[in-house]
Amino acid sequence: MKIVAICGAGIGTSEILRVNAVRALERLDIEAEVTATDVASVGSAAADAQVILTSPELVGAIGRTNADIVVIQNYFDLDEITAKLEVAVG
Repeated sequence: MKIVAICGAGIGTSEILRVNAVRALERLDIEAEVTATDVASVGSAAADAQVILTSPELVGAIGRTNADIVVIQNYFDLDEITAKLEVAVG
């Protein structure tokens, strides 16, 4: 399974989301490749992804995708990330 975390610039915020997604997946005992990228590169980075993690502000910029788009309100809230990933990949 491939999961892509995106943010506007693809540097800090998406990496925070990536790290916390990995922690959430560990809680769920689910193995996945989790990468971080910027919204401009999401088309190529998420071409084969099953899940895209993002903020509410960036949903409209993602474009067409076969991946499930999971909106995360608080990138630091492991409980929120865990619950939403459980639904998306469960």
